[in-house]
Amino acid sequence: MVERALLVGAYTEVNQRTEAASLLEELEELVKTLGIPVMDRLLVHHREQHARYLIGTGKAEEIVKRAKDHGFDVIIFDNELTPSQQRNWEKLAGVAVIDRQEVILDIFGRRAQTREARLQVELAQLEYSLPRLTRAWGHLVRQGGGIGARGEGETQLEQDKRRIRTAIDRCKRELEQVRQSRATQRKDRKRAPVPNAAIVGYTNAGKSSLLRRLTGADVLVEDKLFATLDTTTRKIALPNKQPLLLTDTVGFVRKLPHRLVEAFNATLEEATLSDFLVHLLDASQPEVMEFYNTTLKVLTELGADAKKTIVAFNKIDKVRDSTVLTALRTHFPDAVFLSVHTGEGLEELVERMGELVANGMVTRELRIPHSAGALLAQLHRHAKVLETHYEGEDVRVVAVLPARLAETFENLLKGGSAENLAASTIFTDKLIATG
Repeated sequence: MVERALLVGAYTEVNQRTEAASLLEELEELVKTLGIPVMDRLLVHHREQHARYLIGTGKAEEIVKRAKDHGFDVIIFDNELTPSQQRNWEKLAGVAVIDRQEVILDIFGRRAQTREARLQVELAQLEYSLPRLTRAWGHLVRQGGGIGARGEGETQLEQDKRRIRTAIDRCKRELEQVRQSRATQRKDRKRAPVPNAAIVGYTNAGKSSLLRRLTGADVLVEDKLFATLDTTTRKIALPNKQPLLLTDTVGFVRKLPHRLVEAFNATLEEATLSDFLVHLLDASQPEVMEFYNTTLKVLTELGADAKKTIVAFNKIDKVRDSTVLTALRTHFPDAVFLSVHTGEGLEELVERMGELVANGMVTRELRIPHSAGALLAQLHRHAKVLETHYEGEDVRVVAVLPARLAETFENLLKGGSAENLAASTIFTDKLIATG
C-alpha cells in the first residue's frame, strides 16, 4: 500500500510546458482514481532524453532527495519509462517508481467487469510486465557453483517468463473466441437491420450519462476517469418511430498506451462497425480541442475516422465564459451543444441522429401474403407505411424503411411459402426486439 505519491512530468521544449502541466493534472486525477493520495507534483525541463533516467543524473538525484526528505513512498512519472529506466530509478530512490501506463493498466484492472474486458486488461498487463520481471526478482542473488550453473533468481525469472508467455497465449486464444462470439452477435444484428450508432469520446465526457438519459439504460455513471470499460448497447426510438441501437464505448485519454488500444480492439470494434458515430466532448474543459484531437487519433488507428459523425459538446451548463461556447460554435458550426444534466439540446441531438438514419432510408412496394400477418405487423413497427391496398390473397404495401430492412423483407418474400415466411418473420422479429 502506498500513501504518499510524488508526480513527475518531464518535457524537452519550452513551448511544451503548458501541455505538460495539463497532462500532470490529468495524471493526478488518474492516481486519485486508484485511491493514492498525491502529496506533490514536479515539472522538469530537460534538453534531451537520457538513456539511464530519462532526465539528467543531477536532476534525478534532486528528485530522489525531495522524495526521501518528504517521505514519499512512490514516484509516478507522466512519461513512459523503459524497463531499464524503471529499474535504475528504483535502485536510486529505494521506493516504487511507476509510469502513466502502469497507472492506467491498474485502473483498467479494477474496473473491468465482463469476461471480455478482464481478458483484454489481463493481456495488456502481462505484455507490460514481461520485460519488467527483473524488478520483482532483483532481491534474489545468483547461488550455486559449477560450470554453467544458474542461480536461484535467474531460474525463477525464467520460470515466470514462461508462465507469462503461456498466459499471454491463453488470453489471445480466449479473446479470439470472444471476438468470434461478438461477430456472431453483430451478424444477428445485421440480419435484424436496425441502424446502430456508437458514442465515442474522451474519458469522463458523459457518454454513459447520455446513454442512460436517452434510453433509460441502467448503466454505471460516475464522475471518474474510466468509470466504465464495457460496451453497453440499448435501443431508442427516433422521432419517426425508427429504432436505433446506441452503444456506449470505452473512453479515450491522452497518451493512451498503444497496447491498450490493441487489447481493446474487440470492444472498440463497435465504433468501426457502427453506421455513424456520436463524438461527445466536455465543453467545460480548457483542453477540449486536445481531447477532440486525441479521440480522432485513436479513431484513425481503428480505421473509423471516415465514419459519418455528429460532434456534440456536453456540459454546456458548466461553462461560465460565454466566449468559450461562441468560439466552439464558430469552429464547429454543425455541432450539437447540450447538457445531459439539464436536458438542454438532447432533442436536437435525437433529431440529428434521426436525419442520419433517414439518409439510409428507401421507399419500397411490397406484396405480403395474408398468411404472413406477423411480417405485416413487423413492417408497421419498423417502417413508415405510406399506402396499404388489399388485393386478392396479398396486401400491397408502400413503405419507407432502412435499406437493410428492405433487403431483408424482399429476401423473405422471394418465393417463400406461408410457413417459411411465418417462421422467418418470427425469427427476424425476435432479433429486432432483442437488439
